[in-house]
Amino acid sequence: MSTFDIERARDVLAAQPFSILVGAHLSAYGPDGVSLEIPLRPELLQQFGFAHGGVLSYAADNAITFAAGTALGPSIVTTGFTIDYLRPAQGTHVRADAHVVEATTRQALCRCEIVVVAEGGSEKVCAAAQGSARLIELSR
Repeated sequence: MSTFDIERARDVLAAQPFSILVGAHLSAYGPDGVSLEIPLRPELLQQFGFAHGGVLSYAADNAITFAAGTALGPSIVTTGFTIDYLRPAQGTHVRADAHVVEATTRQALCRCEIVVVAEGGSEKVCAAAQGSARLIELSR
């Protein structure tokens, strides 16, 4: 995917059943990074009406991995990430913006900011993450 083909990247996302379940979609994919968005419907909220932390973690995980894919190609998996929740996320959707910080030929380190978007379009950072992904060999 290092040719920055957003349609091919969207096909990869659509092949992930969990991504379909949460309603994720890629709104940007390129050399400057990726953006993954998730609409906040009631099933993705916790008891106080905020986005569940697992939704934010999923967004960070996948955005980091797709960002790494811009440097390494599509045959990669997440090797780990950390996330800090900064404030409750309440709005229409969340967007995870991730970019590559450093990459070798087999592994990439990425950073991600997750913003929550309010009804009027205002944005607030609700979480930040850092993680890496590495190439894998797929047996066929």
